Formats: sequence, structure tokens, C-alpha cells
Amino acid sequence: MQVHVLASGSTGNAIFLDFKHTKILVDAGISTRRIKNSLAELGTSIEALDGVFITHEHRDHVSGLATMTKKYNVPVYASTNTWSAMYCRELIPAQCCKVLPKILEIGKITVEPFSISHDAADPVGFRFYNGSSKCSVVTDLGFVTESVKEAIALSDVLVLESNHDIDMLENGAYPWHLKRRILSNRGHLSNFDAGWALAALVRKPSMQVFLAHMSEKNNDPELAIDTVSKILIQQGCKLDSEIKLHLTYPDRIASSNL
Repeated sequence: MQVHVLASGSTGNAIFLDFKHTKILVDAGISTRRIKNSLAELGTSIEALDGVFITHEHRDHVSGLATMTKKYNVPVYASTNTWSAMYCRELIPAQCCKVLPKILEIGKITVEPFSISHDAADPVGFRFYNGSSKCSVVTDLGFVTESVKEAIALSDVLVLESNHDIDMLENGAYPWHLKRRILSNRGHLSNFDAGWALAALVRKPSMQVFLAHMSEKNNDPELAIDTVSKILIQQGCKLDSEIKLHLTYPDRIASSNL
């Protein structure tokens, strides 16, 4: 299993999961050209995708869908409520629009969505099973509920939101209504909360974690790594052996092989 975060942040999100026999894209919030070029760097193509799975309807997760589906006819899976709320729904060919079931077999992969807390119509995270291996993706969530902890437990690879530093956000230039939204239970996960969520997880002996959806104005990659690392060390976790942390970026690929 290879996990490639093609882009992550408020300007656009897309994650490529390469299981060799099955190739999946989670979200398409960057241009079709960027997706095509990024996949080409990784030795594959949009035509090789078995499906695109959408976490929620916000533009930074779906802005590339209309062009990509028209040009490449790739199947896209989203919940009924997400399809209804999606601004570009009418621009996507009907044959590409698939309703996301509670569980789906695609190729040799089992896909299970799970509900998360965010200010969208029906936001979900995903867990992907490939034999005994598990990859989970959960970004854009206000807090980590017990059901989310159960969903992402025992992951080999986890893409987890680490959106903001609380002090940077509270003392930054955002208007109060936007700060309140981000800090709410239906907003975005802070570095602090991401660290404690990881510390509380039931884990395998080793796990790789991508810290994702970082705010460019209210976070700093090194601060995110430092905050999460300190919490994990305080809770007795051995970094790199038990949990290996990876940064993600809005403008370049971050990768991990399992």
C-alpha cells in the first residue's frame, strides 16, 4: 500500500491510495491538470483510477470533479446528501455519480465510510481495508468522537487533520465569526487535539500518520509536528518506531509506503 497526499489544505485536497491492484482517489479539490500531473509523477494516470471517494461537498474537496469526470468518466462515490449539497453536481455526468453505500467492495479493497463532525451536509471519513492492512482518512472534523476513535483504531496509515494552532488562530487576523466556526465542534481539529487523539488511539505496534489540512495562516508545519510529538512522548509513545509523523503540503506531494 502506498499513500500519496497530492495536496492538503484550505486551497485544495486530494489523496491517492495505490493498492497496486486497486487505485483510489479521496477527494478532488484541485484542478484536473494538477491531479493528472501528480499521478504521472507517481507513474500512473487518472484513467487507472477505480473510483473517487468524496468526504464532503466543500469546494476545496470537489473543485476538480466536473472537469475530471467529463474528460475521464471516472466513477465518483458520495452520500446522497453530499450529492444534493454539491455546487457542481449538475456539471458531473450522471453515469459518474454513485451513491456511497455503508460498505463497498472495489477491486480487492473494502471501503467503509464513517460519520464525522463538520459543518457540511453529511461529512464522512473513510477506512480502507486491503487484507490485513488498513488505511484511514479523517480530515475536516471539529472533534474526535468515540465512534471516530473506534473507526480509525488499528490503522497502518492514518491521514488525520491537524489544522491550526489555537494561539495562532485566536490571536490572528480572522474575524471572530470565522474563528468561532473553526474552533467549534463542527469546525477543524487543532494540533493539540490531533495529538491527544493519536495518544488515545488503540494502535498496532507501528503506524504512519500524515498531519493534514494545515492552515497556512493559523499553523506552521514545524509547530504542528512539535505539538503532536510532545503530547505523544508525554504519553509514552516512541516516535518513529510506534508512530511516524509525516507533514503534508498544499503544493506538493507527501508520500509513504507500507
